[in-house]
Amino acid sequence: RFCLPLVLASLPTMATGEEIAPALQDSWGDFWLFRFFVNAAGYASIVVPGFLLIQYFKRRNYLETGRGICFPVIKSCVFGSEVKSVHQDDGSLPPRAEPTESSTARQVFKLLFCAAGLQASYLTWGVLQERVMTRTYGATETDPGEKFKDSQFLVFMNRILAFTVAGLYCALTKQPRHGAPMYKYSFASLSNILSSWCQYEALKYISFPTQVLAKASKVIPVMMMGKLVSRKSYEYWEYLTAALISVGVSMFLLSSGPNRTVSTVTTFSGIVLLAGYIIFDSFTSNWQDALFTYKMSPVQMMFGVNVFSCLFTVGSLLEQGALLESLRFMARHSEFTAHAVLLSVCSACGQLFIFYTINQFGAAVFTIIMTLRQAFAILLSCLIYGHMVTVVGGLGVAVVFVALFLRVYARSRMKKRSKKLPPGDTPVQKV
Repeated sequence: RFCLPLVLASLPTMATGEEIAPALQDSWGDFWLFRFFVNAAGYASIVVPGFLLIQYFKRRNYLETGRGICFPVIKSCVFGSEVKSVHQDDGSLPPRAEPTESSTARQVFKLLFCAAGLQASYLTWGVLQERVMTRTYGATETDPGEKFKDSQFLVFMNRILAFTVAGLYCALTKQPRHGAPMYKYSFASLSNILSSWCQYEALKYISFPTQVLAKASKVIPVMMMGKLVSRKSYEYWEYLTAALISVGVSMFLLSSGPNRTVSTVTTFSGIVLLAGYIIFDSFTSNWQDALFTYKMSPVQMMFGVNVFSCLFTVGSLLEQGALLESLRFMARHSEFTAHAVLLSVCSACGQLFIFYTINQFGAAVFTIIMTLRQAFAILLSCLIYGHMVTVVGGLGVAVVFVALFLRVYARSRMKKRSKKLPPGDTPVQKV
């Protein structure tokens, strides 16, 4: 009796008064709020027993009393070696490789390689993401086809390939001695799964360009939380660029084109899902920063998080019976199979390009490349899928990206200035 009002409150008509897409009216189980709680229940069925086991081993003082062949596994999963990095502030990023006597041409080639790899991986990923979530498969003259609805299966596909790639990389290259208890990865994994699920589901209610701009505006809630919770202070340019981003996003969202369709209108459900994405993604990055205080590489982080992501998603899919249904959908539509596999390949390769680019050129260059990628993604989506953007909306997009580039420029200037400060002085904290 309590679920029905919640489900009705989540309908897009609450915000827009527009008709719901037929694909979303098949059953109550197709509404995102119902699926969210079902998925969460599936994760809880794994998390709760795991939590109880961890508490049992800790109360029993297993490190001193435990014996047998299971002891190393339990020690690694529950206790770890508890060795943390001395330089905790620098743990979140890999050590940057300085160009030792490398020619300018070689550095330019490396930069072009990184930029091309990031753009190809994530632009292809964005186009495929929108194709899978908003278009039908198997359409003919007499049959309208069917949409793929299970976002969790796509998350599982992405994570299983990322887990495989990270595992092979760790096995073939020298990595730091691992010290973090394995169970601590589960927190970042859970929030990462939920943020990815919200991201896929949001495309059923909002356009891809809207989603990209929402990601770009994450800095605003991050600054608000930093001010209210952590009492952080920010420079004037941070407030200015945050205000510009807010104005640009508002211009884009409030602009209306003459040919807007139901698939491109921003709905209440889409806004809620985007808010969920931003909240869960912010928790993921903050928890990963805390984990980096242990001696580990980014690829080890990628491996540890994806181990639990695969466990959570496959467990939930099996409990719901959705794994077999998704596999049957793949068997019926070979085009979907190719799209899902390519989507996972782009996601895994993109993560490796992220690590390599930051290692070679630093975070500032990486941010510029990814900001350009967001602009190209909006343009590509409008060209391929026919999203209408008015002049006011286009101006809003331009304002957002000008503000993002101003942030990158101002941050690099602040870093240079902070290096010249006396030892006793510390610069203000920045987002």
